[in-house]
Amino acid sequence: MTFELALLLGVFVALILIDAPIAVALGLASVVYIFVADLAPMIVVAQRAISGIDSFTLLAIPLFLFAGLLMVHGGLAPRIVRLCSALVGRTTGGLAIVMVAACMLFGSLSGSGVADVVAIGTMLLPAMKVRGYDEGFSASLLGTAGSLGSVIPPSIVLIVYGTATNSSIGQLFVASIIPGILLGFGLMVAAYYISRRNGWKGGEAFAWPEFWSALRGSLLALLAPVIIIGGIRGGFFTPTEAACIGVVYALFIGVFVYRELTVPTIGDLLRQTTEMTGAILFVIACASIFGWILAAEQVPQLAVDTISGLTDSATIALLLMMAVMLVLGTFMESIAIILVLAPVFLPILRVYGIDPVYFGILLTINLAIGANTPPLGIDLMAACRVGGIPMSRAFGYLLPFIGVMTGILIFLVLFPWIVTGLPHLIF
Repeated sequence: MTFELALLLGVFVALILIDAPIAVALGLASVVYIFVADLAPMIVVAQRAISGIDSFTLLAIPLFLFAGLLMVHGGLAPRIVRLCSALVGRTTGGLAIVMVAACMLFGSLSGSGVADVVAIGTMLLPAMKVRGYDEGFSASLLGTAGSLGSVIPPSIVLIVYGTATNSSIGQLFVASIIPGILLGFGLMVAAYYISRRNGWKGGEAFAWPEFWSALRGSLLALLAPVIIIGGIRGGFFTPTEAACIGVVYALFIGVFVYRELTVPTIGDLLRQTTEMTGAILFVIACASIFGWILAAEQVPQLAVDTISGLTDSATIALLLMMAVMLVLGTFMESIAIILVLAPVFLPILRVYGIDPVYFGILLTINLAIGANTPPLGIDLMAACRVGGIPMSRAFGYLLPFIGVMTGILIFLVLFPWIVTGLPHLIF
């Protein structure tokens, strides 16, 4: 390792340890490296930052964010929660199961783990508290279930990964369907057993009239992911165009059907979308500079030589890469990890013949686990803030949920056809 590379990583780690924003850490470390190493004129910093976000595909990020917010405030999310509640009834752990199912369904609309946590948590956490569920349990389940929004299409994390690795976003979306369902089912099983041990139940008893009424009321909400994924698969529009269709659909339903969206509300949602998009694109811009420096220092080749020198097995190589990302996921944001590590790991995938689409799904699940792991744990942090409790209250219940997600991740590493089968069948 050269002195300049050690300086780059040292400044980056030091800034992370003092809790600097991840974009600042990436950008400032890159500027220090370029200044010391005299790699290029400083104008290159701006040029690399601009080129990093100069992608038509990235336009899908603000559009999906805006569509998700419109669906929350336009009445689609509450109807999804009502349908899940009517279906589960008073089953043991019923409200916990409703939370997981609602997060999965809303995740197919928003594409964001944090948005999933806030939207579903705002509606369900008070109801679970009334029913006697421990607040720490509810928050830990909300964080892990909400993180499925970054796995289930139209995941913003998958869009960023597809852009960074030049992978088919349509194939990534299709490949994530079965793993997303497995993760949701695993969390439901864990929530059921914990609830059974504590005597926590659901809401009102199951009744067919309520179920049919809830189903009719939620049909328009359930149709949204069908339009988005079906349109991409059918070749009617690209992921970016699908995001635009999602915005138009959410606006139409919220304004003209449910009549819950007003001009001031839409204006406020546009402001929120702008703020979130600016933060995401700033991370992408800074990470593109950092990644360019890593490539100049031949870090990808160094990673290939190191891992290939340790093992000839693609499975073990995958597990090693998963372990690295699991550690990084505890203190870095998902998008930053993808943009920094995807170019490093891509040559390794070629050496071992690993499908980048398959790897992208494993990476996304890994990052969903990291989004609930201290010290950062951004999804868990959001869940605790919505619930109004300290993160320490959720730690006691977190391990079973993280264990389930990790177990499914290892299962998918050992049986890759579960991920790759559906894309190969459809595309």
